[in-house]
Amino acid sequence: MVAGAFPLAKLLTLGARQLSRPLAARIKAGARASPFFRTYICLPPAQLYHWVEMRAKMRLMGFRGAAVKPLNEEAAAELGAELLGEAIVFGVGGLCLYLEYARQSGQARRREEEQAAALREVGERLERLQEELNAMAARLPPGHAPAGSDHAPAAGHAPGVEGSGHAPAGPGH
Repeated sequence: MVAGAFPLAKLLTLGARQLSRPLAARIKAGARASPFFRTYICLPPAQLYHWVEMRAKMRLMGFRGAAVKPLNEEAAAELGAELLGEAIVFGVGGLCLYLEYARQSGQARRREEEQAAALREVGERLERLQEELNAMAARLPPGHAPAGSDHAPAAGHAPGVEGSGHAPAGPGH
């Protein structure tokens, strides 16, 4: 199920990024037409971008104190609309990246929790088995405790029996 979901998530991410391009174009067209968008959304970032770009170019060419003329309103509106469109595409791409990261970190967290639960379950089962073994060893007669338990003699053999560590074969065995 998880392996099948991964290509689907990638496909949805790619689809969202492709759909953001026409959305950005539509918003750019609206930004060019609306006086509010044009004045308050498109022009300030465009003028700032132009100022930073021109200052950087002039410094690279060796001009230090030259003033930068602002762009005319039409060029600034066009540049601002382009910047807005690119910001939208970049934002959608960043959002897709964040959502993919969140999905993968959630999967990793669930996987770690499952492993921790399985490890706790194995530890609890081991403790139960150890308790059962100790209870069974306590029910045995004193000379028949299994090797390695708390009730075994120091040498690891039943007293008075040489060789294999088992009681001699007799009518009861």
